Amino acid sequence: MSEEDPQPPEPAPQRVALATIAREWGRIGCVGFGGPPAHIALLRRLCVDDRGWLSEREFEDGIAACNLLPGPASTQLAILCAWRLRGPGGAVLGGLCFIVPGLVVILSLSAVFLAARPPGWIEGAGAGAGAVVPAVAVAAAVALLPGSWRRSGPHRTARIRWCGYLLAGGLAAATVGPWLVLVLAACGLIEVAAGLRPPTGGALAALPWGALPWGTLPSGALAPAAALPAAGGLVALAWVAFKVGVLSYGGGFVIIPLMQHDAVVAYRWMTDSQFLGAVALGQLTPGPVVLTVAVVGYAAAGMPGAALAAALSFAPSFGFVLLGAPRFRQLRRNTTIHAFLAGAGPAAIGAIAGAAIPLGLALNHLWQAGVLALASVWLLPARRSVVSGLAGAAVLGAVGALAGLPISR
Repeated sequence: MSEEDPQPPEPAPQRVALATIAREWGRIGCVGFGGPPAHIALLRRLCVDDRGWLSEREFEDGIAACNLLPGPASTQLAILCAWRLRGPGGAVLGGLCFIVPGLVVILSLSAVFLAARPPGWIEGAGAGAGAVVPAVAVAAAVALLPGSWRRSGPHRTARIRWCGYLLAGGLAAATVGPWLVLVLAACGLIEVAAGLRPPTGGALAALPWGALPWGTLPSGALAPAAALPAAGGLVALAWVAFKVGVLSYGGGFVIIPLMQHDAVVAYRWMTDSQFLGAVALGQLTPGPVVLTVAVVGYAAAGMPGAALAAALSFAPSFGFVLLGAPRFRQLRRNTTIHAFLAGAGPAAIGAIAGAAIPLGLALNHLWQAGVLALASVWLLPARRSVVSGLAGAAVLGAVGALAGLPISR
């Protein structure tokens, strides 16, 4: 079907009371342990199976459209479903009710975990759960591989490119974390160029570089943005949080290497051990992995920093849905966007797996390597849940700390 072909109109959804949206989206925000698959299943059960507010097709189209956007896809889906039921007001209310419960939980735990002198068993629990994070990253990537491989199509050249993108993303995450997003973008642009196949060759030259935003900017126009990271304080935190919100293609783990570099190396808001604990908290609590940035914000500037980081990391998701939802059907039919994601998608999966290397190198103690080995068996061959693996590792870490194992940060 061409982009000009008319699409059958979608049936008007039911108009749901704001109080109902607040209650139901808040409930999902409280019980949504397990990351995006759990969030999507809960939203489907509510909106399609139990209440019949949306058709199966509408819901599947929503999933596909949100996967085309940067940012936490399950959060965007929650916002989109609420938008379909009650417009912009419902979208804002539903999104907040979905996000805030996990934010409250993760900040409450952060206040304990990042205290100046937390109890030893708390530090041990954080070190144990943090040791599992590299295995969680690999498990997340493995779960995404089959679907991405199928979408690469039957052609040999397309599958060779797919393998190249996967490898490029993995190497970038392992070696040049702060520049990872540039590699993802390059893979997407290469795939777009491969689809153009200009008759005279030089596919990259055929791309509309002049139409890109930086093609029309005067010299030096990007200098203020480039200076933001050097400003320090809340300005630097705002810049880090904004990058998390707009650059997390393929899931929250894609942005982990960049966030780790900023939080640990560039600004020294956290130690490696504390950052691993923050990522573990993002997995243990309900809500998206992107909530990890709130822990980084808390480490940088207390509760005001946490609130700022959370607001700026989720603001792009609200903006994408509120401004783009009426055009999502056209977005899904855009062949250029699909080609870009055909390159950036496998690169993002490779980056998720590659992130396990710097995360693993951040472990401080030999006993954490043992916990990581046990968790790898639990999550990969045994295919058990991430939450149970993290919780079990936290218990092992707490017991080890009480037994005298080293837990210093």
